[in-house]
Amino acid sequence: MSAQMPVLKEPAKKRMGSKKLLYILILLFLALLAVLFFNSSISKISEIQIEGTRFVSKDEISKTSGILIGDAFFRTSSKTIEERVLTLPQISKATITKVFPGLLKIQIEEFPVVAFELSKQGELTALLSNGTTVEADNDEMQLVDKPVLSGWTENDPNKAELTKQLGKISSKQLSDLSEIIPYPSTAYPDRVIMYTRTKFEVITAVSVLPEKIEALNAVIETQEPGKITMLLADTYVPFKTESLENVDSEQKETTQ
Repeated sequence: MSAQMPVLKEPAKKRMGSKKLLYILILLFLALLAVLFFNSSISKISEIQIEGTRFVSKDEISKTSGILIGDAFFRTSSKTIEERVLTLPQISKATITKVFPGLLKIQIEEFPVVAFELSKQGELTALLSNGTTVEADNDEMQLVDKPVLSGWTENDPNKAELTKQLGKISSKQLSDLSEIIPYPSTAYPDRVIMYTRTKFEVITAVSVLPEKIEALNAVIETQEPGKITMLLADTYVPFKTESLENVDSEQKETTQ
């Protein structure tokens, strides 16, 4: 007697419709949250802090950055804001930091002052290391610890190059220079005369200044005040010797 085989039931099909509906509801919920977030005050810039300003106003930096209170926090990248701020000629470096929620920090670093210039009207202006001219403040006018440029034309390219070279000199070396005057020649169109606070007169050229500055300091620190020439060849003559030579030449002229 043969036994009957049991009837196999087909496995029940899983219902996919309920899971799809769940996914759709989650997506709609997330979309609703995103809409609420980007329309709330928490997604807006509520404060802008600007630090490091000296020659450029905070209003000018804020305007150049293109960012205002109430703007979307994530709309403009920090890199874009930095590039905008760096278009200001006084600024050498800008660091942009976003602190959620709502705080934007702009930390700037300006080019250093390397010299001052006396205008025809007798006003003192400051020159930055990139050649930019800015208005000198009262504190700087009372204590001028940088060289004063006099006799230069406004658009002289050698003046712009001079400020760049002065930016490479240490503060101590720079503070000893009192005045720099253009003194061009055929061989050296960028030749200058520099007067130091230690009573030296130096003839050199803008193009050779960086390589001559250490030798100049060595002479100033070890020799009596005198006239120094630092071009193709370097020479030094103390003022006492130069005065004696002038006296001798005058005596010779009177005896002739």
